[in-house]
Amino acid sequence: MRLDACRGLALWFVFIDHIPGNAFGWLTIRNYGFSDASEVFVFVSGYTCMVSYGGAQRSRGWPTVIARSLRRSLEIYIAFLLLVIIYLALAWLSGSYLDETNTRHFFNDPGTALVHLLILQYAPVNTDILPTFVILHVSIPLVLWLVARNAAITLSASFMLYLMVQLYSWHMPAWPSGELYFNPFAWQILFVVGACCAGPCAQQFAAVLRHRATTPLAAAYVLFSLVVVLSWRIDVFKWLIPQIIEDWLYPIYKSHLDPARLVHFLAMVVLLTRFVPRDGHRQPGLWTKALIRCGENSLSVFCFSVLASFIAFVILNRVSDGLPMQAAVSALGIGLMIAIANLLTLEAKLDRRGPELF
Repeated sequence: MRLDACRGLALWFVFIDHIPGNAFGWLTIRNYGFSDASEVFVFVSGYTCMVSYGGAQRSRGWPTVIARSLRRSLEIYIAFLLLVIIYLALAWLSGSYLDETNTRHFFNDPGTALVHLLILQYAPVNTDILPTFVILHVSIPLVLWLVARNAAITLSASFMLYLMVQLYSWHMPAWPSGELYFNPFAWQILFVVGACCAGPCAQQFAAVLRHRATTPLAAAYVLFSLVVVLSWRIDVFKWLIPQIIEDWLYPIYKSHLDPARLVHFLAMVVLLTRFVPRDGHRQPGLWTKALIRCGENSLSVFCFSVLASFIAFVILNRVSDGLPMQAAVSALGIGLMIAIANLLTLEAKLDRRGPELF
């Protein structure tokens, strides 16, 4: 439940952050550290995939693991295509915002854009994490096999691939230019770390967490990140960070999962693991249950949040961008996300589906 609650909260943060100019973005983690909700999704996905597919491998063997991973990859792929089609329709109906949503390329050259969309090289704004998830889920059998053989070597290989991205900018191309925004060669490290935390490395990670130096170091880095980010956003904090440190850190490249982001997220994991209690026998409260429901249905809720954030952006631009309207669209969007998640959970209980792995 704790993982689903974290993933649900991340979904709420993603929705709020995807609304440009939304003052309630100050309530999300993006403005208080180097990392944001994206890291949560990838890490938790690796963790839950190891739990789910690892159990399937032990009970039913590798053919079941391969079949399930391919099926889930196809589900994410189809969800991505449907999301983009609806997104394009909304952008066309709005009659504007083609540049803001990265949809102008499609309307200028729909045939070429469609081909690149199908091969995961084109994605409108805010949909671009889904192609990376398709790729990561296809790789699940390989990751699971490597972790089962030798988790230390798997982590080392994952880190070397991540290092190649940082040193030589290894990437997958995007259309019409550039690279996939969530570079799978970089973001795979969080996926692998999450898988190892749920697998054979669980005891070693627990030993690291129990070390008396781990928590103070993690807390110090999180505090440092907080001060740095606030110095970029609030003038009164600028004097706290020397220019040489700012020049060394900036820009913190999200596409390549900059080391500052990676270390910040891992530090947050350390603190959350240390101070947030494990699931107990006590029933979750109303808001916690809402978070869990959203986390359980993360793919569907995420797709809805992308569309809802665009509609909210249009409303703020064409009706009113005042604080009351920002509060209204933010609250309404989250309320609809909760309602959709509860309906999907009810349907899943009737259909007896398995857990979400995105």
